[in-house]
Amino acid sequence: MKTSEELKNVVKEKYTEIANQSKGENESSCCGVGGCSTVDYAVFAEDYSKLGGYNSDADLGLGCGIPTEFAQIKEGDKVLDLGSGAGNDCFVARELVGASGKVIGVDMTDVMIDKARENAEKLNFNNVEFRLGDIENLPVGGNQIDVVISNCVLNLVPDKVKAFAEVYRVLKPGGHFSMSDVVLKGNLPENLKQDAEMYAGCVSGAIQLTEYMEIIHQTGFSEATVQKEKVVILPKEIITKYLSEEEMKQYEDGRFGIYSITVYGQKPCCNPNSGCC
Repeated sequence: MKTSEELKNVVKEKYTEIANQSKGENESSCCGVGGCSTVDYAVFAEDYSKLGGYNSDADLGLGCGIPTEFAQIKEGDKVLDLGSGAGNDCFVARELVGASGKVIGVDMTDVMIDKARENAEKLNFNNVEFRLGDIENLPVGGNQIDVVISNCVLNLVPDKVKAFAEVYRVLKPGGHFSMSDVVLKGNLPENLKQDAEMYAGCVSGAIQLTEYMEIIHQTGFSEATVQKEKVVILPKEIITKYLSEEEMKQYEDGRFGIYSITVYGQKPCCNPNSGCC
């Protein structure tokens, strides 16, 4: 069993590699992590190309949703993107907040931060900022952010409880998050789960949806809801290796499986420490 620091180092190494690859290479290599040349990345991919603010140089072909789709971002908002990569979601969010708003991207990989800053400079954006940092210890002050977004990153964070506590800390009272992520439903046979992780690296670190939502509730967020849900279709050659006929029927009926979700939570407007907003 790897320690949290060892897991983080693995993620850093992989995403340094990803930052130096083309979008096409990332799309054909298991959520960018390498090792599966036949992966069908469409099981996760969403099309950004028609979104305002989209910049192809910032699109590395990663992610499992479009968190800005349901994030209710308004002009003038201050938005924080966790695991911002080359800046793809930040630039889409910047289109929504306008010149009067601000977008901050945080990433733990130096090469990604450099790439994102280069992209922002080319676009001449002065209200998009990228900071090197850890999601479990965000380089952002408390009660500053209107909206937190993230795209297929929280599943890779070893301490999800601490990560959501940090999201709660940086949000203003009444602020909210909308994050896309990968979760599990039901009890996947262990061998199937291991093969799924090889097929799509984004599955690594995914936890049960019930546990994911419980962490959100326990952190103190209200109105926690799943805004969008999409089943991840695994290749038949992987599924049939491990599932009996009855298990196959249960899988096809959706009793267990891997899902990409976009989930929402709000920091209460009133609490004993800060009063009401």
